[in-house]
Amino acid sequence: MTDSNTTANVREVVPFFGVNSIEDSVRYYVDGLGFTMKNNWTPDGKLRWCWLTLGSASLMLQEFWKEGHHAGRPDGKLGQGVSLNFTCEDAVAFYKEVMSRGIEASEPQVGNNLWVTGLTDPDGYRLFFASATDVPEETMLSEVEHTNSAPLANH
Repeated sequence: MTDSNTTANVREVVPFFGVNSIEDSVRYYVDGLGFTMKNNWTPDGKLRWCWLTLGSASLMLQEFWKEGHHAGRPDGKLGQGVSLNFTCEDAVAFYKEVMSRGIEASEPQVGNNLWVTGLTDPDGYRLFFASATDVPEETMLSEVEHTNSAPLANH
């Protein structure tokens, strides 16, 4: 049985990614994807942790410590098996914007009545950006752009 006071108290979830290089990750998320830094922790003048936002979505990053009692990077590839799905007003516009900034993203394709584009951050975390559409399933953006010179409806 769920306690309604506990349920009402939870407001959001913010993924927390451990990263190899916080400088590389911040550059990717801020300069490449357009996130802004909401909060940060900089002991001794070095960025160690940050909270990033894009629209109403957020995530946190912290570089794994390489030595001392905080050290503890896990073995293997970071990000393996982890993905985030962002709901957008216009995933196609997001795709075009990040591509113009030199970020590699998959060509948007329609799946489950959504335009979806995927990216992989420097540590292997998968990010998907999607928006609702009435374009037929499995349509690729390039198919629509080549057959229709007018702006995309519901893209």
